[in-house]
Amino acid sequence: MTKNSIKITSGIYRSRAITTPGGKTHPMGERERLALFNMISDYIPGAVLLDAFAGSGSLGIEALSRGAEEVTFIENNSNAIKTIKDNLAALGAEGEVVGSKVSTFSTDKVYDVILADPPYDDFKIGEVTHLLQFLKEGGVFVLSHPGEVPDLPGMELDKSRKYAGATISIYFK
Repeated sequence: MTKNSIKITSGIYRSRAITTPGGKTHPMGERERLALFNMISDYIPGAVLLDAFAGSGSLGIEALSRGAEEVTFIENNSNAIKTIKDNLAALGAEGEVVGSKVSTFSTDKVYDVILADPPYDDFKIGEVTHLLQFLKEGGVFVLSHPGEVPDLPGMELDKSRKYAGATISIYFK
């Protein structure tokens, strides 16, 4: 497995490189990450955030860099889990890394912001909707997805933007 690196785009870790686990994981591109965080920048400072399908942890680390108070990373792949932990340690950052499938993740915690970037080659809407129960009322749900914008139960679509083969949709609860 080849490991590559990507750079954090803004905040206290700006321009710092983190590694990606390689293999099947595919981190969101810099352009898309910048666009995503520009769309939700007002909701990040002080947020309790969940990074689902975390991969390298780049989205959650970007949120920490921009002032999120707390980030939980959900990842099922053991190589990716190690990469997230290594990336956090290299930056001197803290976050909770949960080794779990998104579909079986459970917690009593509620989140201000949930970022979901599931694998496009195995996109399952049921895994995405499972996460909605952990979003607080008035919270922001960000979904990176292929194809048409999904209708998520109990959620209001705020905006959706296409970037090459990806679409980023922002919902509010």
